Amino acid sequence: MEQYKKEFIEFMVESKVLKFGEFTLKSGRKSPFFMNAGAYVTGSQLQRLGEYYAKAIHDKYGDDFDVLFGPAYKGIPISVVTAIAYSNLYGKEVRYCSDRKEEKDHGADKGSFLGSPLKDGDRVIMIEDVTTSGKSMEETVPKVRGAANVEIVGLMVSLNRMEKGLGGTMSALDEVKERYGFETNAIVSMADVVEHLYNKPCNGEIVIDDTLKAAIDDYYKEYGVK
Repeated sequence: MEQYKKEFIEFMVESKVLKFGEFTLKSGRKSPFFMNAGAYVTGSQLQRLGEYYAKAIHDKYGDDFDVLFGPAYKGIPISVVTAIAYSNLYGKEVRYCSDRKEEKDHGADKGSFLGSPLKDGDRVIMIEDVTTSGKSMEETVPKVRGAANVEIVGLMVSLNRMEKGLGGTMSALDEVKERYGFETNAIVSMADVVEHLYNKPCNGEIVIDDTLKAAIDDYYKEYGVK
């Protein structure tokens, strides 16, 4: 596993973004882990978050893209800090764009989008916190493709939960790839998380012990994808 991925896993735990215990998800599933990107709240956390996204995007997609598109709401700050980090790390200026939940009907920036307007020929990378069901893409992809003649190069999320999506047979990321025809990737997967944290100290404590590992294994027996 690449070093930046190991660091990112520990960063999620340190920031209390990735938590372990008993959680009820929107889907009704009882999960032994939960991720909340809204817990990144400080300047240094957001700076590091942008750097990890930039490294993963550069690793998976290279430099051949023009726009980072972050769906409202959590995708907005992620796309902004990643655009900053990409410029700092790789010397490439990329634009950011996000959608509005409600269209603005006044001012110079009225319309359905924030940031840079999408233009014909733009190569776009979608950027989100986590895709559990893929439902957010149902709203976002038509908006992006309807705004201009763009090519969506791919999607990057923080964490691949590696569980069945809406269709019940493949992961949410694979469903998005199959439905919309672009690549989907995550900085890390839950398999990476377990590999890195199981019975290993993180900030001086064991985060995933035998009991929690058994709960995660049981969860994936029911909801996981092969």
